[in-house]
Parts: sequence; C-alpha cells; structure tokens
Amino acid sequence: MGNLDTLKLTDAARPKNQPPVMERRSKLSKKLWEQMELAKARNAGTNFTVKRFRTLKDLEGNVRSVERAKRIRPWWFTSNSGTLCVQVFYGSKALELASGKTAIEARDLAHVVEILGLIKHEVELGTLDHAIETASQLLRSRFEMDIPKTRQTSQTSMVLGNSTTKTPSHK
Repeated sequence: MGNLDTLKLTDAARPKNQPPVMERRSKLSKKLWEQMELAKARNAGTNFTVKRFRTLKDLEGNVRSVERAKRIRPWWFTSNSGTLCVQVFYGSKALELASGKTAIEARDLAHVVEILGLIKHEVELGTLDHAIETASQLLRSRFEMDIPKTRQTSQTSMVLGNSTTKTPSHK
C-alpha cells in the first residue's frame, strides 16, 4: 500500500450528465471535426465517410444491426462572387459569427481546414457559446409551435395568428 500513499485520493462522484453548455460545445466540436476530415479528404481527392449502426427488422421480424454510411453535407460553398466561403451550423441554423455575418471567406480547401480548426478551438474555449445558445433556442422554438396535424385551413390559420377566418363550432 506504499504506492497509494503517494496519490491524492478523493471521494468525488462522476456527474450524471454534463451541463447543457458543455453538451452543445461537444456536439458542435464533433461536427467541426467531421467537416475538417471531409475537407481534408476532398483536398486529397479521397472520400471520407462516417459509419453508424442502424437497427433494421427483416421480413421475418428478426432485428439486426447494419453499418451504414452517414451523409455529411459540406459547410463550404462558392458564393456568387466566386469566393469560397465557410458557414458553421448548429443543427440546421447557421451561427452568427459577428453581427449579421454568418460566413468566412477562404482561399482554398486547405484554408477551409485551417478555418474549421480555428473555429473548433474557439468552440472548445467557449467563445461562441452565445451564438450556439441563440441557434439552439431558434431550433427549440420550432418544436414548441403547437400546429395541429389536421389540414383544416381554419384551424391552421387560427394557430398561426390569422384571426380573419373562423373555426367551425362543433356541438
């Protein structure tokens, strides 16, 4: 037991889950890593795929796991002026990196990898927490809309705030 005496022992417990800010940073950091690897592969002329397991049921009802390639859409694009631009997404929302600015200009794909690496570092430091929180709130607000599943126009317009149409009364 002589070796244990040299260690600092504690009664700390592992937390059940991370704070929401850390979860969002981790999620965005993982997506940035995927984008960096995709840009490196495209620059080298190779393919990059991320594998994930899907659980499928065959015709007899047997359940099995199948490895499938996950589709990754690149966050870079060529703008109307012909420059290569990079956007950072949290979910389906582009992050606002500065007031009114959502894209970064790049020289080439190698520069895209550098930009994504810099942004990944900034995300891990917590610099973009406010932008991530804003995008997260926008995404959550879409799920909180209470739109009925029926296709009756009078009910839909009432939910969306159009008070000119009247809903039928059911007696």
